[in-house]
Amino acid sequence: MTSTAANSAIDIASRALVLIGSEPITSFDTASTEALVASNMYEDTVRATLSSARWRFATEQATLNQLTDAPTGRFDLAHQLPSDLLVLHGVTINDRLIEYTVYGDKVFSDSSTNDSLIADYTFRATEDTWPSYFSLAVQYALASIFSTSIARDDGLMQVMEAKGNQLMAKARNIDAQQQTTRRLSTSRFVTNRRS
Repeated sequence: MTSTAANSAIDIASRALVLIGSEPITSFDTASTEALVASNMYEDTVRATLSSARWRFATEQATLNQLTDAPTGRFDLAHQLPSDLLVLHGVTINDRLIEYTVYGDKVFSDSSTNDSLIADYTFRATEDTWPSYFSLAVQYALASIFSTSIARDDGLMQVMEAKGNQLMAKARNIDAQQQTTRRLSTSRFVTNRRS
């Protein structure tokens, strides 16, 4: 038997269960305690983890649709946010960040009707698109939860949580390298040093 990548919710939850010494599951719908806990905790854990950082593999851009109803006050226009949005990182017009406020599933701004608003946001990426470093970190995050709810072992929970935090920090570091390195502007330092 050869090992394969965890690329589904069941694979990831099962591996988290194996980490705490439980039996893996084949479905979230079985009558076992493992399946009951996994089905209730899985999606919230994944969404919280995806929302905890600006993961490059789960970042998207979308043109926002302007709504016909104007905001009640303080803003000129309302735009609909994408349905798969977890966290909004910024809204731009012609590549320039604008001021905005999120109200429910809408974004309000003082843009004009001719402006095209582009949102940068984190979305709920599917498991088959997760890099291994993220998948493993989620497995340990779930194992930490499963340690108390299934194994009922606080010591094991602390070990899994510590390992999960370590893997999550490494995952953020690896993921952050997937964009052009930003140059540090030193002009302010040079000007202050010369004066």
